[in-house]
Amino acid sequence: MTQAQDSEPESLRTVQVWRGDATGGAFAEYRVPARPRQTILDLVTWIQRHIDPGLSYRYACRVGMCGTCAMTVNGRPRWTCRTLLGTVAGEGTLRIAPLAHLPVIKDLACDMAAFFDKWRRAEGRFHGIDSVEPEIAVVSPSSPERQAADAGIECIGCGVCYAACDVVGWNPEYLGPAALNRAWTLANDVRDRAGVARLKAVAGDAGCHACHSHQSCADHCPKHLNPTRGIAGLKRLAARAALKGEI
Repeated sequence: MTQAQDSEPESLRTVQVWRGDATGGAFAEYRVPARPRQTILDLVTWIQRHIDPGLSYRYACRVGMCGTCAMTVNGRPRWTCRTLLGTVAGEGTLRIAPLAHLPVIKDLACDMAAFFDKWRRAEGRFHGIDSVEPEIAVVSPSSPERQAADAGIECIGCGVCYAACDVVGWNPEYLGPAALNRAWTLANDVRDRAGVARLKAVAGDAGCHACHSHQSCADHCPKHLNPTRGIAGLKRLAARAALKGEI
């Protein structure tokens, strides 16, 4: 706890936390000491350490770099290590649940396998030159392709955009904004050699054309990325490739 937090008045708060697994569950209530500038992750950790040691959740860095601590806070997916109590609850109810659209392993911990499997399905890995000694590619930072890639490259795979996406909720097969954002960054990497294969992977019914452009991913992204913009770019690339007969 920081010195600033220590100087804040402490009050007892009722926090509702989801307890359960893939078969079902319910919200449990806990009375916890809280301060306005305390993070949601602080509260969850306090509950686990002082009230209910069986509470399951994930976190790692605690400083907004890994995205592991993402949960649903009062109906909105967030990084809990960067979300202050005073900014989301005020004097009202605080309800903490696992991320939406992902199977619950236990309590606040979700199974991320389907999320990352969709990155694989979207050809979300770099395919370089097939050579033992490839030449070093010179990529100008000012080139349009490099700037387009830079706009989406900071994604850390936290799953917040996936949990916020309405289309994922309607169509579980939809690749989702994070996987398609990754495909967009690689489509703009002039060193990559899987352009056509990647467009084939993302142009199907569960790919970029399924996006309704609701901008939920952009509104919720903690890194302030705009996957909707990248998905629109994939739509354009796929249309051009179709006109050329490549896909």
